Amino acid sequence: MQQPTTVADELRSALRTFPDFPKPGINFQDFTPVFAQPRLLRRIAESLAAAYDGEFDRVLAVEARGFVLGTTVAAVADRPLALARKKGKLPGPVFSAAYDLAYGTDTLELQQDAFAPGERVLVVDDVLASGGTLAAAAGLVAECRAQLVGFSVVMSLAGLDGAARLAPARVFSLLPDHA
Repeated sequence: MQQPTTVADELRSALRTFPDFPKPGINFQDFTPVFAQPRLLRRIAESLAAAYDGEFDRVLAVEARGFVLGTTVAAVADRPLALARKKGKLPGPVFSAAYDLAYGTDTLELQQDAFAPGERVLVVDDVLASGGTLAAAAGLVAECRAQLVGFSVVMSLAGLDGAARLAPARVFSLLPDHA
């Protein structure tokens, strides 16, 4: 008889790692096989949402792979979705936040009317590395005068202390300290 597997076990077996992409020294975590498995994607989204059950009014998904995850979290939680996009991709007045990556810099933007003041927001993304991207997303939530509930990610990379950078905000990760 086959032993039941946890969502984390299924996730680990579905991920692929590409060394030295997009530049030497980076081990890129490829989620493409996860996205090709609707049941697994749904289970991941249910886990990410359940960590904050009843605590959030809206999901903020971070570009790009966070869009797939955030959309699925919003759907399973029956909550509206907002998108944090790369610079120049959103129409109308936007708030902007620059951040550093392991391999460069970038800017996230959010439409200024994405959230009502006081609305409780859960930020969803795929990977927490150094925390720069999620810190920028948190800054955008604050600019809208909404309330950051926390961060829900699929994995946190070991040794980069991303969660410490985001403190005191709560971080939920299906695969904490992923190598």
